[in-house]
Amino acid sequence: MRARLGRDVLYMPSCRLGLYVALRHWCPPGGRVLMSPVNDDVIFFVVLAAGLRPVQAPLNPYDGSIDVGAVPESVWGGLSGVITTNLYGNPDPAPELRSRCDALGIALIEDAAHAIGSTVAGRPVGAFGDAAVFSLSKHVGAKTGGFLAFGDPEREPDPGVRDALVLLRDRALLPPRPSAELAYAVRPYAEAAVRATRLVPAARAALRLLGQEERDGIRMPLRADELARAVAGAPGLAAFHSWVRVDMHDYRLRPGRLRLRRTERLLASLDATLDAHRAGTEALLGSPWAPPEGSGPVQPLFRFPLLVADRDAAVAALARRHITTGYLYDPPLDTYAGAAFTDPPPSPAPGTAAGAWFARHALPVDPRLAARVISVLREADVRPARPPAPGFGSGG
Repeated sequence: MRARLGRDVLYMPSCRLGLYVALRHWCPPGGRVLMSPVNDDVIFFVVLAAGLRPVQAPLNPYDGSIDVGAVPESVWGGLSGVITTNLYGNPDPAPELRSRCDALGIALIEDAAHAIGSTVAGRPVGAFGDAAVFSLSKHVGAKTGGFLAFGDPEREPDPGVRDALVLLRDRALLPPRPSAELAYAVRPYAEAAVRATRLVPAARAALRLLGQEERDGIRMPLRADELARAVAGAPGLAAFHSWVRVDMHDYRLRPGRLRLRRTERLLASLDATLDAHRAGTEALLGSPWAPPEGSGPVQPLFRFPLLVADRDAAVAALARRHITTGYLYDPPLDTYAGAAFTDPPPSPAPGTAAGAWFARHALPVDPRLAARVISVLREADVRPARPPAPGFGSGG
């Protein structure tokens, strides 16, 4: 990862812990950070745990990236940082955000969990921010681990920054547990056995036993009263643990040798994996449900957000062919959490905001299954979704 990014890199037990460490180091508690409203709720709780106030950004309706030009000047003036999402691997406009953050003297943190192979302006995602966090659970498929990248690629690494980040990470780590290591060791075999049965309820039960799936719906329960008490005592992970650990109980567990060996083995095949994702992305770009094609290179998207008129029907059609749909982020975080915990994005007209429209119509599919997905959606006569009018509102 150092060679890919040209930056110093620090291993983390998870991307979410890496983001927490980055926010604690670069964003003083009590500040406000701009982030996407179409994002995993775990990331929202990580921001709160760092003692920060999320401010939801307006989005591009076709790929869920931050619409820099639609952020009001009054919002820019009150920020202490920006978090990109690079949703599904589609890059946020990092050069423009970098320029804005430099002018304001605030931090840019890149969440590159979905974008380990994506590029923007000829540089890899993760090369623009004060820090960038990557997940090894996504493209790599290790189900554990991540990286925090930092430092100026044109200068020698600052050992003081690395020492401070190591201290923040190690203070948050929990000691290894033999039971957790055993569960990690058997998980691939348990999943393979259940997958062979093609029984979705059994598969979900198995994942719950392994602490890898806990949501009954897209969003986890907010538990507003309990969350308000946790926010009052932020920063700190302890009070937010029940939210931040969801679907990954080992997110701050010190890794054992088995995890590291498996991760290293899977990481060795990253380039081949990225090639497969890129080829599938190119195929899906030619489908009727693809958003308008951008001018940049084809990215190795982690998930391709097809835009469908009736997502529930599309999900059901795919499920009948044993294709699981995941990584849905609907409703947007401001609708989910409310004004008590976040500032909403600017919205020119209720019901036409681009972020909400994208969240409602995006169908994220694995690009490696492109041919099967296209066949199923054509057979089910799934209609593409299109914005109701040209230039409709870009608010979240």
